[in-house]
Amino acid sequence: MSIIAEHATLLLAMACIFGFFMAWGVGANDVANAMGTSVGSKALTVKQAIIIAIIFEFAGAFLAGGEVTATIRKGIIDPSALAGSPELLVYGMLASLLSAGIWLLIATHHGWPVSTTHSIVGAIVGFAAVGISVDAVAWGKVGKIAASWVVSPMMAGTIGYITFMSVQKLVLNTKDPFQAAQRYVPMYIFIVAFLISMVTMVKGLKHISTFKALELNFFQDMMLSALFAIVVTFIGVLMLRKIKLKPSENKDFHFTSVEKLFGVLMMFTACAMAFAHGSNDVANAVGPLAAVISIVSSGGEIAGESIMPVWILLLGGGGIVAGLIMYGHKVIATVGTNITELTPSRGFAATLAAAATVVLASGTGIPISTTHTLVGAILGVGIARGIGALNLRVIGTIFMSWIVTLPAGAFLAIIFFFLFKGIFS
Repeated sequence: MSIIAEHATLLLAMACIFGFFMAWGVGANDVANAMGTSVGSKALTVKQAIIIAIIFEFAGAFLAGGEVTATIRKGIIDPSALAGSPELLVYGMLASLLSAGIWLLIATHHGWPVSTTHSIVGAIVGFAAVGISVDAVAWGKVGKIAASWVVSPMMAGTIGYITFMSVQKLVLNTKDPFQAAQRYVPMYIFIVAFLISMVTMVKGLKHISTFKALELNFFQDMMLSALFAIVVTFIGVLMLRKIKLKPSENKDFHFTSVEKLFGVLMMFTACAMAFAHGSNDVANAVGPLAAVISIVSSGGEIAGESIMPVWILLLGGGGIVAGLIMYGHKVIATVGTNITELTPSRGFAATLAAAATVVLASGTGIPISTTHTLVGAILGVGIARGIGALNLRVIGTIFMSWIVTLPAGAFLAIIFFFLFKGIFS
């Protein structure tokens, strides 16, 4: 207890710096994932994608990032194992933030889209198992997270494959693709709007006290999302009517006018996915930060959960935006162009598959990675065009980076944990 009181200011300053660094990594790596399909399909330019991400990621992180968050991230650590030595949890959370941030920096430098959730989970598991006790880790929870490496990409890939095959059958392979697109794109707009709304309801807005007080169940979420989707579809139809068939545009690429219709879809999905992502994944940076601030502020008391001060969400949102602007282009290039060639219709199929997987996982309680989900969805769309459409070398590198993420985060966290323990103790 005396250690925490003696070094309170320094520990808080380190927590804020490391938390911002981790949020920077989330922006540089994970946000680039969310924007990759839109940029790769040329529905948006890099500049437009960054502007959209800045607005909607920050809005999601700040408005729906959570007034209350569990201090023990994802329930991985048993709080009772730390009751007598709260300073160990402070060192561990600082080590976790710093190690996860460093791993995200390394991964982003190489253009690897890795899971920010798995980065922080690996770090917490590492320091807890080695620095405290193997029994302090909820291994069942860790096992479920590891299983998501296989489940989420396969689920998203399957949905992506089916979605793009439906686009080919209903639109691209018809006698008049433009007319077919005008007929079926409103249906796709409804599905996308419904799913994106569901993502936001079940993963994003669940943190806001106003929505919490309503105590909406999954069926009520579906009803509200359907209503929202009807409104969005009406707006989408008005936008689609402004796009006219110009034969001159289709000289080089037969589907240029058709892809413009799908481009309307991609603009909406980019905004909505950025909001949902910001609201959900900002917790990877601010969760451990809130834990440290709660313990230090209370003089060493470990609470099950803590109030999330507004300034922490501002710091997390600011870090996400800074990371995206400064270094996001690396992962945007990998996801958007290096796995397979994307067009607006293919990018739409991938985004729809990713959103559907997130909704299904949220409804069934399966822990998934948004990164693995999106990459899996892009793979599914690529396979629908034939295995030759995929860059297998890039895919192999991505899979290896996924496998390395948990042990890399754990190894770095163990080093930093004992370093901080040695310095302060």
